[in-house]
Amino acid sequence: MRMAFLVAGLLAVASPTLAADPVGSYRVEGRNPGDGDAYSGTVQVSRTGGTYRVVWLVAGQQFVGTGIGDAEFMAISYTSGGSTGLALFGARGGNWDGAWTYAGGRALGGERWIRQ
Repeated sequence: MRMAFLVAGLLAVASPTLAADPVGSYRVEGRNPGDGDAYSGTVQVSRTGGTYRVVWLVAGQQFVGTGIGDAEFMAISYTSGGSTGLALFGARGGNWDGAWTYAGGRALGGERWIRQ
């Protein structure tokens, strides 16, 4: 629940002058929902018309998502193998902070994208 309030707060205070278009390459640092185990990897965001294509590579596993949003926020539905999930990110300078969960999940994970 605290993560949801954190993300809501980030979205509320994200300044358009500090926000950057999400298109680009990022280093990823995050924590899994539930157990809180740390992970790292990369994510690539590209524009696909009115949406964004988001591709993560974490521990050799690829996650592919479709995002909607702008320079201040992005909501992403993603899949990998048989798993699906939802993520919500807010801009923080040139980086992005967010929360995510698997479909049917009851806990949130946290993730930060650091622009490369």
